[in-house]
Amino acid sequence: MATPVIVSAVRTPIATAFKGSLVHTSGEELAKTVVAAALERSRIDPAMVEDIILAESLYGGGAVARHAAVECGMNHAAGAAVNRHCAGSLTAIGFASASIIAGMEQAMIAGGVQSTSTGPQLRYRKLGTFDQFEDVLMPPTHPDTPDAPNKDMSITVGWNTAREMGLSREEMDAWALRSHQRAVAAIDDGLFADELVPVSARQTDNSFSIFASDEHPRRDTSIERLSSLKVIHPEIDGFSITPGNSSGINDAAAALTLLDEELARREGLEVLGRITAWASAAVEPARTGMAVIEVVNKLLRRAGIGVVDVDLWEINEAFASVPLAACRRFGISEDRMNIHGSGCSLGHPVAATGARMVTTLLHDLRRSGGGIGVAAMCAGGGQAGAVLIRV
Repeated sequence: MATPVIVSAVRTPIATAFKGSLVHTSGEELAKTVVAAALERSRIDPAMVEDIILAESLYGGGAVARHAAVECGMNHAAGAAVNRHCAGSLTAIGFASASIIAGMEQAMIAGGVQSTSTGPQLRYRKLGTFDQFEDVLMPPTHPDTPDAPNKDMSITVGWNTAREMGLSREEMDAWALRSHQRAVAAIDDGLFADELVPVSARQTDNSFSIFASDEHPRRDTSIERLSSLKVIHPEIDGFSITPGNSSGINDAAAALTLLDEELARREGLEVLGRITAWASAAVEPARTGMAVIEVVNKLLRRAGIGVVDVDLWEINEAFASVPLAACRRFGISEDRMNIHGSGCSLGHPVAATGARMVTTLLHDLRRSGGGIGVAAMCAGGGQAGAVLIRV
């Protein structure tokens, strides 16, 4: 069977949704930016790309991947949309890898795009009345229940995970603080330079400016600031989830160019890493955060390795409780988890986050001399996705 390898991996800087630098930049523009950059940095002939798979989560249909293909002059390349909410771009990477292993395709681009700022608004009618209201389009991933609200992940993911694993507010706030500190240090040290592609960001007057650095991490945060924040649900006894130990709401895009390894060798391309395994898993919706445990177990079984064999981990901080739960369950050192920050600091551009994590893992492993990296995250409705790479 063919081996899928990574020959480029890029991401845009992550912006704060609704008030940040990408508030007027569409998902289509973000997709074009990362697809063009992934293609350029791969150094392959655009004619070689046979398909593009991009995750998207809050849009009204269509396929932003095909839009990007045409914008980048690849009329011959088909485009597909994947939606597994938070885990969408990990799924896109898995689908592209599977197509290469099967011998159906030899060159693919996979990733994800999230423009929460420009996502469509829907006019809803409250059932049983004629009252109408507008809200961001967010199709539910599971039936709404009191223990697992389908539009309030602070309960469904954050709080339920913290309760099951016995995690305290103090532990989650400390994790969030470290996430910000790590992200700020990485930005200051230029550690994201190899993975970032600047965005020509539209302004309110239709002019453009260059957006080149992650803007969501807070330099001024402290444990005192975090501990002073009010919990999201004060009416729930013992509730410990706050905006500070939760992920941000963000805009960004990320993409990887994947090739059959033999083709990459024939073309004289540098292989940055290999996709070794991927997996999806699911549990009951009220235990969504714990789905990460299930998918990591499944991934490691497929790869034939153990937790101790993994050098670096990226487990999305949808809420600080999720990576904390994984560290506690698997005995993972916090020094090997999210070493440059994650959702609490960098932010969580939903459909792009998985590809962002794989991109960051890849570049971190290359800087450290190689090894094995795992990116994993929970997703709406009790789902989870994971990808394992070797450098």
